[in-house]
Parts: sequence; C-alpha cells; structure tokens
Amino acid sequence: MLILSVGMPRAGSGWFYNLMHDLVVVNGGTDARLIRQRFHLNRIWSEVNCNIGVLSLRRLILSMLPALMGYTYVIKAHAAPSLTAIRLMKLGWLRAAYIYRDPRDAMLSALENGQRARQKGRANAFSELVDFEHALAFMQEYVQISQAWLALPHVLKVRYEDLVNSYDRETEKLSAFLGVNQGSQQTQAVLDRYRPAQATAEQKGLHFRKGISGRYRQVFTQTEQEILNRTFGDYLIKNGYQVERDLPAG
Repeated sequence: MLILSVGMPRAGSGWFYNLMHDLVVVNGGTDARLIRQRFHLNRIWSEVNCNIGVLSLRRLILSMLPALMGYTYVIKAHAAPSLTAIRLMKLGWLRAAYIYRDPRDAMLSALENGQRARQKGRANAFSELVDFEHALAFMQEYVQISQAWLALPHVLKVRYEDLVNSYDRETEKLSAFLGVNQGSQQTQAVLDRYRPAQATAEQKGLHFRKGISGRYRQVFTQTEQEILNRTFGDYLIKNGYQVERDLPAG
C-alpha cells in the first residue's frame, strides 16, 4: 500500500509525515528511505522525508511499484491532487492524509523561514519570499491546493491546530485511518515521541519550529491583517478559523 502524507507548507507537514511514517513502520510497514534506496527512487523522492514533488502519472507509477510487490510505506507531498492520484485513491491503491493550518500563520512561518535561509546563505523553498507581497502570492497558491485536497472524500483531513491541541483524539483518528494497532507498546512509543512538547525540540526532518497559533497578529500590521482576512476569508470561515472583520485601530 502506498500512503501519501500531504501538507500545506509550514503546517507541521514534516512532523505529520514522520508521525505517519513511524506508525506504519512499527506496525509492519517498511521505512520509505529503504524503499527509496532499494528501488532506486532517489531521482523522484527527496532525501529528506521522501517528498515525491508533483503527483504526475510517471512519478506515481514508479512510486506504486513497490506497493504492488506487497510493501507498505509512506511518502510526502505538498502538491495538488492529480487526476492519477484521485483515481488511485478511488481504486483503494493509494491512501492520503492532508494536514493544513491557518494560512495566516503558515504564511508568517514561510516568510520567517525564508529570511533565516537568506541570512545563512542557504537557498530553500522559501528564500525568495522577500516581503509580504511575495509571501501572500505563495500562500494563495497553496490555499488553492488545500481547497482541492479538502474537497476529496477519500482523504483524511487534519487541522494542524487540532493535532497540537487535541493530540490524543486526532492521533486516534489517524491510527484508525492507517489501520495500525493503537494499543500496542510500539505504537504508543511512536505517539509519545511525536507529542507536540517533544516535537518542538526540532528533531531532524520535522520542520517544526515555533508552531504557535495566532502569532500572525503579533507580527503583521493591521493593514496586512486586513489584506489576509479579505484574501483568505472564505477559506478561513469554512475551515473554522476566526476572521477579524473589524480590526482595532492602531
């Protein structure tokens, strides 16, 4: 079985991926990094967290081959669902779980991550986000991608904020979705390892830094917050996030 851990950027997607990955491994699955090496998938899966990139027909077929041989493993993506991915989910050959976050917080995290990358002289996916406008355009694209995933009936949807604040309840849903034995000692050890209090230690590959909800209010100006509320208003309301229609003056 091929399992896809999909995430909005800066929504704890590395944390979510490693949680899913390790739950599957201790319940009889295979480490995706071993699959990557054994089946020579290094050209289409990244070294960190086995990110497939775009969900193209070619990449998905190559990624499915080990699953057809009986292996079960988890890979990662940020891309929009393709017609091939949707078809595979309908057939039951692919499972996908999607984690998303208040885009205002995700955007702030991306902006700050890009700033740190530039200061260190290390280009990354966020280093071109040099100001509010660039970050806004970046996040608009991923909100569209988020809407596409959230509209699919075969996908497990997980709010980042819920996973942080109601970890036991959300991981119970995730365990049921993955078909793992939540009562086993091995499963409980994984669940404890990835509790939010542990994840803030920035374990390698988790991409988990501050992770504080609502921090955008402390950093973005009133004008910028108004722009964010207008831009993402429908998405925010639909997914249970607060929208400040009338921000205080100042």
